[in-house]
Amino acid sequence: MNDKKQSKRIWVVATVLWAMAAGTAAIAQSKQAQGAEQVPPAAQAQGAAASARLIVISIPDRKLVLMENGAAKRVYPVAVGKPSTPSPAGEFTIVRRVSDPTYSHRGRVVGPGPKNPVGSRWMGLSARGYGIHGTNEPNSIGKAASHGCIRMSKADLEELYTMVDVGDAVEIHAEHDATVALALGEAAPAPAAVPATAAPESQLLVAGNTAAIAPSPGQ
Repeated sequence: MNDKKQSKRIWVVATVLWAMAAGTAAIAQSKQAQGAEQVPPAAQAQGAAASARLIVISIPDRKLVLMENGAAKRVYPVAVGKPSTPSPAGEFTIVRRVSDPTYSHRGRVVGPGPKNPVGSRWMGLSARGYGIHGTNEPNSIGKAASHGCIRMSKADLEELYTMVDVGDAVEIHAEHDATVALALGEAAPAPAAVPATAAPESQLLVAGNTAAIAPSPGQ
């Protein structure tokens, strides 16, 4: 009889311990799930937006194109670097945004206002010393006139400033290549026609390669 009571007591204790363990596991899973849900949605949205945005700048066209999800959202005329101080070509990111910046160079300091050489907004690039900014010489827009930075008119600059953020990608192209053509909405050039009876197979292959790498108009 005592053996039966002892066995029953052991079974009850084991059942209670199992229930407690299951409850603890359920609570841990719930907390883990809650922690995953508590990742700030704003941060997730900002990361997604940054990856979907791209600024394409064409030095020969003197144009800046804001791309979102592969489509051009805005196209702006800009001033680029003059031959003695060219704009850097390559892939960069926006690392800093400043509203009403103070200009400082070689001891010269100019506060915010119409005489400020970088205008009302500054978007610094990962290429140290270069940025997208305004100008106190609006007639330079559309020309190769800067010290390497990308200049914009005041209205265009302030509009762009509201649509981009730190982390957005920036591509500066020294040539009118396929990426620039796509950003500007230009049709890709048609491949050169190859006569069907003109040449042996090896020559047709060379002609095909030449057609494939032919530069687009304006390059």
